[in-house]
Amino acid sequence: MSKERDLLLDKYSSRVFKNRKSHITQLEFGENPDEITANTRAIPGIITARGCCYAGCKGVVVGPVKDSVVITHGPIGCAFYSWGTRRNKAKPSYEGEPNFVPYSFCTDMRASDIVFGGEKKLEEGIDEIMKLFHPKCIFICSTCPIGLIGDDVQAVARRVEEKYGITAIGYSCEGYKGVSQSAGHHIANNGLMRYVIGKGEEAPKGKYSVNILGEYNIGGDGWEQERILKKIGYEVVSVFTGDGSYETLKNSHLADLNLVMCHRSINYIAEMMKTKYGVDWLKVNFIGVGATSKSLRMMAKYFNDPELTKRTEEVIAEELAEINEDMEYYKSKLKGKTAGIFVGGSRSHHYQMLLRDFGMETTIAGYEFAHRDDYEGREIIPQIKADADSKNIEEISVERAVGYEDRYSEEELKVLRNEGVELDNYSGMIKDMKAGYMVVDDYNMFETDQLIEEYKPDIFFSGIKDKYAIQHGGVVSRQMHSYDYSGPYAGFRGAVNFGRDLTMSLYTNAWSLVKPPWKTMPMLEGTLGGAG
Repeated sequence: MSKERDLLLDKYSSRVFKNRKSHITQLEFGENPDEITANTRAIPGIITARGCCYAGCKGVVVGPVKDSVVITHGPIGCAFYSWGTRRNKAKPSYEGEPNFVPYSFCTDMRASDIVFGGEKKLEEGIDEIMKLFHPKCIFICSTCPIGLIGDDVQAVARRVEEKYGITAIGYSCEGYKGVSQSAGHHIANNGLMRYVIGKGEEAPKGKYSVNILGEYNIGGDGWEQERILKKIGYEVVSVFTGDGSYETLKNSHLADLNLVMCHRSINYIAEMMKTKYGVDWLKVNFIGVGATSKSLRMMAKYFNDPELTKRTEEVIAEELAEINEDMEYYKSKLKGKTAGIFVGGSRSHHYQMLLRDFGMETTIAGYEFAHRDDYEGREIIPQIKADADSKNIEEISVERAVGYEDRYSEEELKVLRNEGVELDNYSGMIKDMKAGYMVVDDYNMFETDQLIEEYKPDIFFSGIKDKYAIQHGGVVSRQMHSYDYSGPYAGFRGAVNFGRDLTMSLYTNAWSLVKPPWKTMPMLEGTLGGAG
C-alpha cells in the first residue's frame, strides 16, 4: 500500500529520512487512524513553499482590511513581498469609505535605522499617514530586524492612539517567529480579538445574521458568497477579512453565527468568540457546487426556520438551473482526470470537492502550514503537544462577557450535530480522500517532482514559488494563491469559472510539447563523503 511513499523516502539521506517520514503518509484507513506530523520546523536547506510569520499576519489576515492602514515596520522588500500578491479584492461599501488595500505603507528601514533604532521613523511615518489619509485604524506589522533591535511597536501604537484618538495595534509578527505563516495568523487573531471585536454596538438589522471567517476575497470569492447568502435572506455582518473593514469587524460579536472557511487562519477567533460572546461557528465550504449546497443546508438547519429552509432550497435550485448546462459541458471535458494540490490553509481540502463536481480525483495533496487537526480533524487536538516554537506564540484566554448567552443548550447542539450540522468542529482533509492517495505536509520541490513522476496528475495546483518549475516539466499548473488572475471560483457561478479555466489549461497545454533539458541530457549523480 505504501510503495509510492517508500520510493519517495528512500532517496533521502538517513538524517532527512528520519525527519520527513512522519510528514508523508499514504492513506490506508486501517484499524489505526492515519497520522501525520505537522507544524514543525522545515529542514534547513530544503526548498520549502512556506512563508514567514509576518506574511501570515500582514499578508493574509490584516492586510485585506480595506479601511485600515497596514504599515510594515521593516525593510522595503518585506512590504513589497506582501503587497497585492494574493489579489484580495476590495471596494468601498458606501460613498466615501476609504480603501487602502491597493496601497503599500512601509518605514523602509535602512542600515542606519537598524543601528540607531526605528521607533522615531515609525512615528514620523504614521504622522504622515494621518495627515494624508486620516484612517480610523492602523495596524503596525513588524519584520525580522525589528524584533532583533527591540523596537517597541506596542508602545508606539499606544502613543498613536493617545495622539490621534484612533485604534492602533502593534503586531510583533517578526518573520522568524514560529515555523510558518501559521504563527502570523495566530498573532493577528489575538490582536483583532483584543482590540477590535466587541468595540462596536451596531446590532444587525436582519432576522438571521452571519460573519464569514477566513474568507480573503481572492478573485472576488467573498463577493460571490455574499451574493448567495443575501439572496437567501441572510445579513452578512462582517467578513474576516477579505473586503472587510474595521467598522464592520468591531460589530461582528453581535452576529448570530460564524461561518468558518479557512480553518487554519481563523479558528482562534472562532473559538474565542464562542467562549466570550456565545457565537457558534460552523465549518463551511463554499468551493464546489455540492459543498456550497451542503453548507447552505447546514446553515438552514442551524436556524431551524421552515421559511428559511424553503428559501434555501429555492435558491439552490435557481442557481443549479443557471449553471447546469455549463457544468455538464465542462464535466464532459474533465471527467476521469487527476490532480495534485499543494497550497495553504483549507484550500487543498476545499478544492477537492470542486474537482469532484467535474468527475476529477485528487491523488496527492498537502498543506504548506497546516497543523495536525487540519489533516486529521479537531478530535486529535488533545494529542498535540506544544513545542518550543508553538510556545513562542501567545495564547490568550477569554471569559464570557456580561449579557451574552448561548443560542442553544449543549443538548440542542448535540441534536444538530447528529443531523450533520458541523458545529464548532472540523473533520479535516484526510477523511475526504481515498486509500492509496498521498498526503504530504510542508512539501518541497524535490517531493513535488517525485510525486508528479509517480502519480502523473493531469494538473497540479500550487503556489507561485513552484508553479513554473512544474510547468517546465510539462505538467499544467494553476496558481491557487491568486487564481492566475482569474476567479471568482466560489459558489455556483464560481464553479463554472473554474471549469472553464481548467478546460482551457488542459486542452491548450503548450508545456507538454516542451522537452526540458534534464530529460534529454545525461544526469550526473554522486554522493558526498561522510554525509548521512
